[in-house]
Amino acid sequence: MSQNLTLEEIQDFKGKYPKQLWHLFFSEMWERFCFYGMRGMLTFFMVHQLSMPETQANLQYGATQAFVYAFTFIGGLFADKILGFRKSLFWGGILMIIGSLILAADPHKFFFLGISFTVIGTGFFKPNISTMVGNLYRQGDNRRDAGFSLFYSGINIGALLGGYACVAIGKGQLLGSMIPDHLHWNVAFGLAAVVMTISLITFVNTRKHLGPIGLSPITNPPVHNTLKQDFDFGTIGNDPNAAPMNARTATVKNGKAWYEYAVYIGALAMVPVVMKMVAKTEYTDWFMYIIGPATLIYLIYEMTRHTAAEAKKLGAALVFIIFSIIFWAFFEQSGGSLSLFAANNLDDKLLGAIKLDPNGVNNAANSLFVIIFAPLVGLIWLGLAKKKIEPNTVVKFGLGFIFLALAFYVFYATRFFQLVPGMASLDIFTLAYLVITFGELCLSPIGLSIMTKLSPARLQGVMMGMWFLASAYGQYVAGILGAGMAQANEHASPVEKLIAYTDGYKQLAIYALIAGVVLIIISPVVKKLMQEVK
Repeated sequence: MSQNLTLEEIQDFKGKYPKQLWHLFFSEMWERFCFYGMRGMLTFFMVHQLSMPETQANLQYGATQAFVYAFTFIGGLFADKILGFRKSLFWGGILMIIGSLILAADPHKFFFLGISFTVIGTGFFKPNISTMVGNLYRQGDNRRDAGFSLFYSGINIGALLGGYACVAIGKGQLLGSMIPDHLHWNVAFGLAAVVMTISLITFVNTRKHLGPIGLSPITNPPVHNTLKQDFDFGTIGNDPNAAPMNARTATVKNGKAWYEYAVYIGALAMVPVVMKMVAKTEYTDWFMYIIGPATLIYLIYEMTRHTAAEAKKLGAALVFIIFSIIFWAFFEQSGGSLSLFAANNLDDKLLGAIKLDPNGVNNAANSLFVIIFAPLVGLIWLGLAKKKIEPNTVVKFGLGFIFLALAFYVFYATRFFQLVPGMASLDIFTLAYLVITFGELCLSPIGLSIMTKLSPARLQGVMMGMWFLASAYGQYVAGILGAGMAQANEHASPVEKLIAYTDGYKQLAIYALIAGVVLIIISPVVKKLMQEVK
């Protein structure tokens, strides 16, 4: 019965959330455990296990994360044109498991090889599960933002568990008495492989409830009542706004099935290339200089192939993408400079009594606050929408930047709460993450949603990939900013490091405030480009 669900039946759900959202929620939750577990270990592992200088570790972190998100664009493209969202997600999960197992075998010897598998795997997995969430809603359904906010809380449950558990196991603070000292990091990376396997099992066991969503456009074209086959990529199973598919989808051998195998082989062939580029950050520079302009040219080309109304929506999407680069460049200090700031300049007492690892707090505090407040924020948007006073998406973005500015000012203010010289209060640091969470909830889940709203059917996966490509540039810039802060105080005293880092955070606060004000000012213009989309 579930296998024959039409898109109309799926989108005609009752209540706040479709049941399929919960299936994708849990699959994404475990995948994010794997991803954020590794993310939380990267900078610390490179400095303390690979003996990298802090400056180099920041650049390396930015390069690795940039490639992770850059490959989401490629993954979205192949999902749209060849694999479909389901096969792309499954293939990405397999690659992530392989990468985690390689790291579990010997993280010191095979660090960049394992990371390369994970980079490519995330590219195939991440944009496509987000796009399938968008497919669950009709165009104009005001429950969509609430759905993405709930989905985002699932991301952060995984991030909370993985972000704290993996680094704690690696440092020997969790299960330390049960794991030999020389295997702490092996087990930490191995845990990522275990939870990624759980993610794939969850998806495989629930995909039957997705109806036609995410099927391969090559091997599963819809068979309409007229028996006419439609081979237009992007309108086959991947279109959230298409007319209901009253007929079955049929497996068809059309001579193009080999395209899928070419994608799989090509992905494996890219592993040594990515390994080389991630290991040498100068190669990352060249990659980022090329991929951005090339992607922009591709988007302009696609705009010429659509109607004027669709092109305007794509232009609005481009505005959101550009500002999201700035947002993530600041926000992603959490994995770089803030990780080192936590290790060097924070005490280990929360509320004066609870002893916690500062790096664990840095990795997990934001996720905990998102889990608590994401459903509440989603319900607030729903309530405001019912009263017809919900702010438009551009204003939400602007509010996100204002919260971001306030958060970085709180990070700056930690210098005024030194318990001993050079050691700041963990309480104030955690408060900053509470503030930054509201900024993230204004931007990121709404950003995922707006990409699906503004994208034509045939570009759903590509535009979601472009959203994550913007994150790639944000990560890249974040590494550069973090390296600048570390370079100024590589051999400095704790007090000097504290001053250098917090000076940097004050500058970021000013720039974030400017960006937020600009967005709110230009919101009427962008709203016109968006047309009926809210």
